[in-house]
Amino acid sequence: MDLQEIIKACKRNNLKAQSQLYKRYKDDLYILCLKYCRNKEEAQDNLQDAFIDIFGKIKSYKGTGSFEGWMKRITIYKAIDKYKKTQPINIEINDAILEDTTVDNDIIEVIPLDDILSQIQELPTKYRMVFNLYELDEYSHKDIAKLLDISVNTSKSNLHRAKLILKQKILNI
Repeated sequence: MDLQEIIKACKRNNLKAQSQLYKRYKDDLYILCLKYCRNKEEAQDNLQDAFIDIFGKIKSYKGTGSFEGWMKRITIYKAIDKYKKTQPINIEINDAILEDTTVDNDIIEVIPLDDILSQIQELPTKYRMVFNLYELDEYSHKDIAKLLDISVNTSKSNLHRAKLILKQKILNI
């Protein structure tokens, strides 16, 4: 079945189509989950919860825009919802970001991707969420502030702190 047929069948709660959709996208969405979660187990839980939402909301998908993008948004929002439920939000405002957070690209190119992902997963949750949304998924600070119920300045500050931590970790690898 092609993707459009799978989507139509999933809207009819066809288990075979749901299985095909899961098999087709589980790896990509799992990698996305790993960016937002502390470990593989948490990422797997988030993936399962995301697919439950995807199957539950698939009837609302109108066919406009990228289906993959639609699923990715659900997956990211699921991780954000869990973050909001389990983490108190500490407001940190840093208007003057003075420290340099750049890392030489030659250093990054020799570090395996798994090591970089591991370093991102070890970031404190509030920093990891902002870092991933801004740097990896290209959300604006304004959008991040709305998603995480924080101020724009807090988003900027948390991104800066995440970069400082990652820079230190990368330099120590």
